[in-house]
Amino acid sequence: MLTFHSKVGTAPSPSAMYGRLVLPYDQREKCRLRARLESGEEVAIFTVRGTVLRDGDLLGGGAADDPARVVIEVVAALEPTYAVHCDSEHALVRCAYHLGNRHTQVQIGAGLLRIRVDPVLKEMVEGLGARVVQEQACFEPEAGAYSGGGHSHGGDLLAPVPLRQRIHRPGDAGTA
Repeated sequence: MLTFHSKVGTAPSPSAMYGRLVLPYDQREKCRLRARLESGEEVAIFTVRGTVLRDGDLLGGGAADDPARVVIEVVAALEPTYAVHCDSEHALVRCAYHLGNRHTQVQIGAGLLRIRVDPVLKEMVEGLGARVVQEQACFEPEAGAYSGGGHSHGGDLLAPVPLRQRIHRPGDAGTA
């Protein structure tokens, strides 16, 4: 199984692009992950706790003995979301404030807020005058004030690379 552990700015060459990893947001914020590339090949991802993989991020690692297998692209999957629209900027800001007050992850776009599907939050923002539309969309919420976002790791390791660690997943038979 290939292991990826470093963010890279660009692929060293077009031939170094090995594959694409399509993940919903809840999996892109995990620090240990076993997943499948679009090709179906299983890979392991090891990152520092708190790292969020964003749409378009490139991860390096793979196999040192096979230089053609060094970089994969992270792709945000389409997932069920609510698009929150308001008739005024003031109403949209009020919705953003109340969502933030509930520590809800929010994607901010031009004239809209995007949140995960949650009927309670939908009812709350509709009560504030918003129109809510359920959509399949890529979810890329704001990183948050304390996330340390905005700086690049530029190829540094994101986490120690375990030499012989088994990644468990629900349903594995006989795992302890």
